Amino acid sequence: MFPISFYIGLILIGIFAGFASGLLGVGGGFLMVPLQFFLFSSVGVDPSLAMMVSLGTSLAIIIPTASSGAYQHQKKNKSIVKPAIRLAIFGIIGGFCGGLLANVVPSRILQIIFACLLFIVALDMLFGSRTDGEKALIDFNLFNAAIVGFSIGIVSGMLGVGGGVFLIPALCILFGFSLIQAIGTSSVFIALTAIGGLISYIYTGWSVNPMPYSLGYVSLVNFVLIVLFSVPMATLGAKLVYKMPKERLKQIFSIILIYMAIKMIGFDPIAILLGL
Repeated sequence: MFPISFYIGLILIGIFAGFASGLLGVGGGFLMVPLQFFLFSSVGVDPSLAMMVSLGTSLAIIIPTASSGAYQHQKKNKSIVKPAIRLAIFGIIGGFCGGLLANVVPSRILQIIFACLLFIVALDMLFGSRTDGEKALIDFNLFNAAIVGFSIGIVSGMLGVGGGVFLIPALCILFGFSLIQAIGTSSVFIALTAIGGLISYIYTGWSVNPMPYSLGYVSLVNFVLIVLFSVPMATLGAKLVYKMPKERLKQIFSIILIYMAIKMIGFDPIAILLGL
């Protein structure tokens, strides 16, 4: 159906998104959504359909990818599981609601929202005055966990991401988690939260998505090819995170977010530098 370059692109997405998932405690959706969208657009898929399929497929991929990273993280730090489950209970509900909202919000608006949120988070991580593991601004109790989990779940469902790019700063800034603890907690959270969003994308895309080999707005071809590479790379990334300086992790995390935010609004610095 698509040229060979399309499938090579999917493999590369799996490699980079999987590694980012394990290393940074994110689902990899912040890479998978825009990159799948650009691949679909390059082969002539309608932008609105391309965005919805990119969102739904990303959530499906996040579940096994984040799970492999979460498994490695919990072996190093058992304390991440309990807070992650508390957050995820409400995150699943929020993810389902967010997926329903995404079906009625124009795709261009979703792109702009995605870009703005990524940019804000990146700047806070890069230039924020708070130090790693600083005293919490609010207590980590059930009420606060419900608000944060549900809110990030909505964002996750709307934008097709696991929510780690937003949860990690929230855990560090609001609850005083260390970056390493936040990354591990986020890995468990996003593996569970993505389920709610995935269900809504399958439901809303049923009999609407004309692409072959699809389940609602989930492309099974994209899912299989990306997961084959994202799962082992997430495992590798999760092992490396405990060997890297925390400041270096923050810098990598921030730079990737800024680049993807700029690219999502239609400006690609790398393509311009290469004369493409």
